Amino acid sequence: MRIKKRSNTMILVMTVMAATLVNGQRAFAQEEAVLLSFESGTDSGNLPRAGLVFGSAGNLYGTTSEGGSGGGGTVFELSRRAGGGWNETVLYSFSPKPEYTFDQVSGVVFDKAGNLYGTTSLGGIKNHGRVFELIRQADGSWAEKVVHDFDNNGTDGYTPLGGVILDSSGNLYGTTAYGGTGGCASTACGIVYELTPKPNGVWAEKILYNFTPGAGGTNPYFGLTFDTADNLYGTTEYGGVDGSGVAFELTPAGGGVWSESVIHSFGSGPDTGFPQSLTFYNGNIYGETANGGSGDGNVFELSPAVGGGWNETILANFPYGNGDGTPELPTGNVVFDASGNIYGVSQGGSGLNGTVFELTPGQDGTWDETILYNFNDLGTAGADPLGLILDTHGNLYGTTQYGGAYNAGTVFEVKP
Repeated sequence: MRIKKRSNTMILVMTVMAATLVNGQRAFAQEEAVLLSFESGTDSGNLPRAGLVFGSAGNLYGTTSEGGSGGGGTVFELSRRAGGGWNETVLYSFSPKPEYTFDQVSGVVFDKAGNLYGTTSLGGIKNHGRVFELIRQADGSWAEKVVHDFDNNGTDGYTPLGGVILDSSGNLYGTTAYGGTGGCASTACGIVYELTPKPNGVWAEKILYNFTPGAGGTNPYFGLTFDTADNLYGTTEYGGVDGSGVAFELTPAGGGVWSESVIHSFGSGPDTGFPQSLTFYNGNIYGETANGGSGDGNVFELSPAVGGGWNETILANFPYGNGDGTPELPTGNVVFDASGNIYGVSQGGSGLNGTVFELTPGQDGTWDETILYNFNDLGTAGADPLGLILDTHGNLYGTTQYGGAYNAGTVFEVKP
């Protein structure tokens, strides 16, 4: 893999332009703007632990896992302000404040009616997590409806971490990191579930798959994605042949039963562990691992093999340690632009607080890595970025868990 590096100068303000030379190669100017700095102890919320989505009008929607008027995190909207800048509107504040600091609110998704859905990893009646729906009211406010309360009862899953997706009929699909009947010690191994709305307003849960110890993978920490035939794909954090997680497919097998196939088991050499969210592009699957490669993760491609199965290709390796300013520990998802370039975020970088990177396909099958933005070592522009989304102009948007003006996280934009 050939690597081209771009870096920015140290940032002392929230919006910067940087153009430097690194290892004799030109680093084109990149602009990063902090659209919002979260602040602890305010109604705005703080510490986002999930990425963003676009609304139909181009506004940004996201969540925080702490703060807000109820102390339990928020769902927020960012809309463009006339003359420049962005306005934040807190749509909903969760209550009460989480009992444990590792509680998290997932990202949200829209249904066709404009309602929002997501998960909290704790909370709910049993304090084992819930799926929520936010419904816009006639006066413009938003009301929460609990779609499902998870229960550590030996059958249901619990601790949903990855949010939900919707099919064309409005059914919800997701994972829980623990629970089910799979028998992974005291926590069980996690499930894949479906939630179906009924005419009386109640949602019915159906467990599509119980993970069990062994080659099939255990403990799905991230959410799901569909292929064009509405089969489900996801990853597990553990299990598989070498215990480092798998990428899996769930396919309807008739009679309401779903069958799991492991399409890749992560494990050895440049391909080690802990895969994250998956993305489909042109029939292939792309994702990241938080460990492995040259030491601190990689970006991989899974492509259908002739005669069945899937072949893995490592597109980029992130070396252990970042004395040379390279990324390490990629986080969240990858996104594609119209030209087939890949964008993602990582920890590490020259500022030690993360990077936004681009992978560009070369003619010889290799991928060129470019650091579009280094979050600075002061953290004023954010620290520890999460996933990305891309607008039609090629601008990238994401969140950081920490950093910003109050060290409580940010929403940022990077213009390649």
